[in-house]
Amino acid sequence: MLVLGIESTAHTFGVGIVSDEPRILADARYNYVPKVGGIHPREAAESFISNAPRVLSEALRSAGISIESVDAVAVALGPGLGPCLRIGATVARVLAVYYSKPLVPVNHAVAHIEIGKMLTGARDPLVVYISGGNTVIAALYGGRYRVFGETLDIALGNFMDTLARELGIAPPYVVEGVHALDRCAEGGRYIEMPYVVKGQDTSYSGLLTAALRVYRSGARLEDVCFSAREVAYSSLVEVAERGLSQLGKREILLVGGVAASRYLVEKFEVMARYREVELYVTPPKYAVDNGVMIAWTGLLLYKHGVTVEPERAYVRQRWRLDSVDVYW
Repeated sequence: MLVLGIESTAHTFGVGIVSDEPRILADARYNYVPKVGGIHPREAAESFISNAPRVLSEALRSAGISIESVDAVAVALGPGLGPCLRIGATVARVLAVYYSKPLVPVNHAVAHIEIGKMLTGARDPLVVYISGGNTVIAALYGGRYRVFGETLDIALGNFMDTLARELGIAPPYVVEGVHALDRCAEGGRYIEMPYVVKGQDTSYSGLLTAALRVYRSGARLEDVCFSAREVAYSSLVEVAERGLSQLGKREILLVGGVAASRYLVEKFEVMARYREVELYVTPPKYAVDNGVMIAWTGLLLYKHGVTVEPERAYVRQRWRLDSVDVYW
């Protein structure tokens, strides 16, 4: 079975093709990079329109197949940025209708988890999903990924990007796999920052405000980066450790773009050794947004009979992880 997947939730328009062996046959991407500031949804969507045909052709050429050979088309319908989501949904609807292919609706967050499980071999992990728009601690129970804890305001990735931008060290946010905040923190020393964990949840907006205030009061840039990063990462590890303790899981799986931070991974490695549990980390190439994760999750869904009529393939910007049925 072959499934083509389309990702377009934020800054990446990706097309992936997978088989049920499992095997990744193609992984083509276009990444929108704003000239200034953060993502501009309409600008990103316009750039997707221009690059979508090339990315689709590249994926099919890489896989050595034609669109007729694909058994189903999967698409991320949320959560994400509305204008960006609509481009991917439109492309997927056209392919499904024109080539008479079943259309499979995929939740972007579930896809991050499933590609992580497929690539690492994790079976029943506590999931730490950390990206630009999401910070969630979850676990599979009763046919859904139940949310144990999450950010009460901004996501960890959004916190890092915004702080780096306001400090004048980004964009680009990531260079050679290292985030600007991690790079800036080298050689820094700790200064007092607000550490906020509320029950099972984290919070980063207050930390962002405090870090910028301290910097504007004359603190060294390296010290601000180091302190903000240490507090942000440590609070996430604390919530994850609490999840392990309360849920009795023996595995941790890190998914999402921020999981590529080796400094964050090191903190989780220490905690995992202390707790005597297995730590799995999604490979950086697939921790970030990509079409392969949509194709793989679409394949799992299609095998369980989940499809949607093209005219009912609506985008859902706030499609929560814990509202999606998991049949496998």
